[in-house]
Amino acid sequence: MDSKKLALRAVSAARSKKAEEVTLLDMRLVSGFCDYFVILSANSLRQVNAIALAVDEDLAKDKIKSLSKVSPSDESGWVVLDFVSVIVHVFYKPMREFYSLERLWSEAKKVRIPKQVD
Repeated sequence: MDSKKLALRAVSAARSKKAEEVTLLDMRLVSGFCDYFVILSANSLRQVNAIALAVDEDLAKDKIKSLSKVSPSDESGWVVLDFVSVIVHVFYKPMREFYSLERLWSEAKKVRIPKQVD
């Protein structure tokens, strides 16, 4: 599966758990460590874990495994799933505002996400 398709699949899985403010950044011209960042928000720490688990489980159906593990008891407010070419950042809203990855990586191009992702 190509990296853009993988990123959009992660977006779809996250949306199934009501992820908000979903952003997809094309990192290919600004970093050498991945192709895309998926950045999204949750309204609670519990929802952060539910979204991360949904993304991890959905991609695992196609034997695509994250290099990082999802801890069901994580209370950090920021879970990172590393799929090598795609890195998914699931934030509790206040943590997302604090770290502001979109501002940190402002040179990365935002990718338009279709309302319905297959």
